Order: sequence, then structure tokens, then C-alpha cells
Amino acid sequence: MKNIIVGTAGHIDHGKTALVKALTGIDADRLEEEKRRGITIDLGFAHLALTPSLRLGFVDVPGHERFVKNMLAGVGGIDLVLFVIAADESIKPQTREHFDICRLLAIPRGVIALTKADLVDADLLGLVRLEVEELVAGSFLEGAPMVPVSSVTGAGLEELRKALERVAAAVPEKNAAGHFRLPIDRVFSVKGFGTVATGTLVSGSVEKEQEVEVYPAGRRLRVRGVEVHGSKAERAVAGQRTAVNLADIEPGELARGDVLSEPGRFHAVKQVDCRLELLGSAKPLKHRAPVHFHSGTAEIEAEVRLLEGAAALRPGGAAYVRLVLRDAALLLPGDRFIVRMFSPVVTIAGGVVLDAGERRYRKREDATARLDVMASPDAAARIALLVREADFGMGIAALVGRTGMLEREIAAAAARARLVTLAQPQPWYIDRAWFQAARERLVKMVREFHQKNPLLPGMAREELHSRALANAPLFVLDALLADVAELTAEGELVRSRGHKLVLKEDEEQARAAIERAFEQAALATPAVAEVLAKSGVEAKRARSLLEILLREKRLVRISEELVFHRSALEKLRDMLAARRSERFNVGAFKEWTGISRKYAIPLLEYLDRERVTRREGDERLIL
Repeated sequence: MKNIIVGTAGHIDHGKTALVKALTGIDADRLEEEKRRGITIDLGFAHLALTPSLRLGFVDVPGHERFVKNMLAGVGGIDLVLFVIAADESIKPQTREHFDICRLLAIPRGVIALTKADLVDADLLGLVRLEVEELVAGSFLEGAPMVPVSSVTGAGLEELRKALERVAAAVPEKNAAGHFRLPIDRVFSVKGFGTVATGTLVSGSVEKEQEVEVYPAGRRLRVRGVEVHGSKAERAVAGQRTAVNLADIEPGELARGDVLSEPGRFHAVKQVDCRLELLGSAKPLKHRAPVHFHSGTAEIEAEVRLLEGAAALRPGGAAYVRLVLRDAALLLPGDRFIVRMFSPVVTIAGGVVLDAGERRYRKREDATARLDVMASPDAAARIALLVREADFGMGIAALVGRTGMLEREIAAAAARARLVTLAQPQPWYIDRAWFQAARERLVKMVREFHQKNPLLPGMAREELHSRALANAPLFVLDALLADVAELTAEGELVRSRGHKLVLKEDEEQARAAIERAFEQAALATPAVAEVLAKSGVEAKRARSLLEILLREKRLVRISEELVFHRSALEKLRDMLAARRSERFNVGAFKEWTGISRKYAIPLLEYLDRERVTRREGDERLIL
């Protein structure tokens, strides 16, 4: 069944609630004060199965100017507006304000109901029609069905149902495959069940036993039960009025304006870059002006910062702005919002969120050019920009959190943008120009290393990472090295493919002298510093020559200060092999080898590590 959310709009006492009751049989005024005073104060809800394949969910909003903020909490998730104008009063102040709000929120379609038609004659009804047509000319309601009705006599109700059916048929359903988002408009407690939160499910779906997260608080909760339009359900999908029974939380810990969404998927933010449209009836909007910001069901105090250098935005104009929010909120690109003044509290502007990344603009950065891209319908250009701005590219999870797009949509956009794609551990996207520049930087860095360190076989991978790509994921370095033909990685070293170790004559002589000193000493190995000092070359080159002998395995380091010649250790192994299965202690080992305890203990620990011997208490067993 197709689910469409219909929101009422119009001036106080123009019959919105009565019309919803006449259409659905449900009284949307639920508060005692509403019934006593005869006006809608807060949001009301009703539903109607218009056809076997179409269900309408009604959000009835208050019309009084004092309760416009409540109206805004309900109108954000609607698919079409039922615009109500009383035939006996015609257009009033809140008629105009509600119309401006619907237009600024980019509500695409609507039906106009001329209520209380039984109270006027045909001539006055005709005059009201003309006034309404003039009001909506050039807007989304131009040419919309305009139906005179009476909630008292029932006249025109059938024609209104048919008009709603026609218009609703053209409304695309909300994205049930998108990421789950439920802006909360009511929170209450039900005896025997606990905390219940309701809202219009604007995207995705939710089901029983699902884990959800409350934004901006970041608390994770379990959904104990789901209701759709007042009936129990296993699952609710986008476009449905939804109630969720939440475990382990009190009603006072949730509030209108909170959003239930997927755990860990998004981040609440305090700054958003937007496209803002100022109403022609508003006063100029100054830089850093304080305003009320309304999006979804949230109302937050905010400050407007103009990004295009002007001191003020002129009435009827549009501009890129940054809105700095007093409180964090879950906002994503594409979210619509309304801005109201502080005093008097009237609607002055509205717009759309373009970026919720809280980017810091540098002094000479062209914010307008950047936001032109973020405002474009080209998803590939937007994804490419975000990836280019990141130091080392972005993973798909971060892009989902930043854009609200589905993973498959991001993958398709990245392919169109010809981004470099790494598949570790999840898709990771890198700007192609940055990738090429990073490759060249690595090659240059390794070449310079060889020039400064001709006796070393290569540069340590960790050093290359810290110098060239500090803070980048290691798999980015691995991908770059795999793509650079000039470099090769061997274990923890990276070298140029053409690099060969060529020793000078004095270095060859020094290497031979170093090896000879250790070979002649056998197991009574000399101190490393002493051998290097007598090598005939300066300390740095001598140390490099020692490392070469160690890599060639002609020498073996068994501890920080003890190095033995390979031949001495081979003879030791042969001697022990002849005594296989024999047990011995340190004293016996010293006697067999003729060495002091200074050498015996480190050698025995080395033999244990090499599984030549195994320590058993104070003795060892030759394996």
C-alpha cells in the first residue's frame, strides 16, 4: 500500500481539524485544553485508507500565530499540503505565513479546501477563489484543485477525497530503502509498555527488536514494538506515521526535535552550510543575526553567517549562509528548514542544507564556488569534492555519514568521478590527482634516502609512512607502493628497484676487518663498539657495514650488545647435536665451551629461542 502524509495548513479557526474529522472520522484534537478552547494547540494525527492501495496519514497543525513553532514540527515530513481557507474569511495572516512556510519547505503538491462553504453565497465564494488564485500564482499550488467543502453538511467532501486521490497518485513514495530516520514529534508513556515516541518516518524502515540511536544524545536503544497509524506492526516504512516503544529509557529523557536513526551511522552537528531564501516581506537579514531554526521537528536558536561577503541579505534574495546552532542536531544535505525572527517571531526565510561537514573556510577560499558544487544535482561532483578535500581520501562509511546517500549511490558516483578506489577494509576513495602526486612524492623520498644512506638497503616502511603520509591509513601506503613500478617493498623496507649496494675500497676492507674480528674471536665475541672503532672507517659507515653483515647472516645478533660470527654458532650447534637428549646446567655449558657466564647466559637464551635447547628448571635439555 502506498503511504502519503498530508499536512494541513491555514489560519486559526478556518476548520482544519473539523475537516480532518469529516474526512477520516478521527478527532485530531487530543488535548483537553484544545477541546475546551476549540483551537488546535499542538499536532494532531489521523489516517484514512482512501483506496485499497492508498493510505493517507494526516498531520493536523495549529493555525494560531502563537503555535506556528508547533505547526513547523509537523509540516516538515509531509508529502502534500491540504491548504485550508475559510470561505467566510478568505486570506488571513497565518494563511500567508503557512503558505510561505510550505513554499520554503519545497512541498511539491497540494489541494486547496475552501471550508465553511455553506456559510457564503456563490458570489462571495467566487471572489474568494480569485483571491486564493492570486495568492498562489507562480507557486507549487498554482493550478492545484480548489474544492469548496462544508464539514457540517458534508457538501464537497467526496470531491475533496477524489482530488486528494488524484494528487496523491502523482506523489512519489518516500525512500523505504534509505537510511532510517524518524524525527520525534511526541513522547509519552503507556502503562504496561513504557516509553513511546512517535513521528513521521521520513526515510528507511524500522522493525521490532532493532537497535536505534537517539541523536544528538548518542544513546542506543532497543525497539520493543512498532505501531503504524495506531495499529501494531512488525515493521514501519518511510511515509508512515510511526510509533515505537523504546526500552530502557524514560519519557523525560527524550524530546520533540530528537531523531531516531541508525546506530553509529551519522554525527550530530552544530554548523551547516545552506542555501537560504529570504522572503520579500522580510527585513534585510544581517550577518550574525540571531534566528530560530526549524528543521524536522526541531527548533534551535541559531546565528546566520553570510558567506558571500555581504553585510546583509536583501528581501527576496537568496545566498549561501552558514548557520551556527546553539544545540547539535542530526542534519543531512537535502534537509529543508525554516528560519524565524526572534522579535517579532515571524517566518522570514527558509532553505536547504548543502553540507553538514563543519568545514573551516580559509581566508582566501571561495566558499561560493565550493557550495555551487554542493548545491548541484551532480552526485559525482559532490562526492569528488568531499574526497578531494580529505587529506587521504574518504571511506564509504564516512561518505554515507556526511551525505546520507546509500552506499551503492556513492559507489556509482565515485565511478563516474573516476576516483581511485581501494577495497580495504571497505571501499576507500582517493582523488586521482592526489594519488599521482603521492606516488611521485614517495619515489622522490626513497631516492633521496638512498643518496644519503648508500650503505642501507632501503628505507623503513614505518619511516616512509610517518614522513610522507602521517596519519593516513597504512593501506593507503600499501596501495601506493603496489602502484609504483619504481619502488619495491621487501618486508619492512622500501627501496628503489635499481638500487644496488656498491662498496668503496675502504668500505670493503672495513667490512672484511669487522667480519674477521668476530670470526677469530669465536664464542668469546668482542664488544661491538670496540670492533667498529678498529674497522678503519668512521662510526656511521662502520655501523652500516655491520648491518650489512647481519643482513647477509654472516654475523648473528643474539642480544643488543652481543654479536657472533655464523661459523662460531654453527660449531656450537654441532657440538650440542652430538649430545642430543642430554641434560646440563650452566656450569657444564661453560666447561664445554670455555666461555664465561657473561656469554653463557645470553647464548643459552638464544639456543632456547632457536629450539636447540629447552629450559627445565635449573637445567636444560638438548633437543
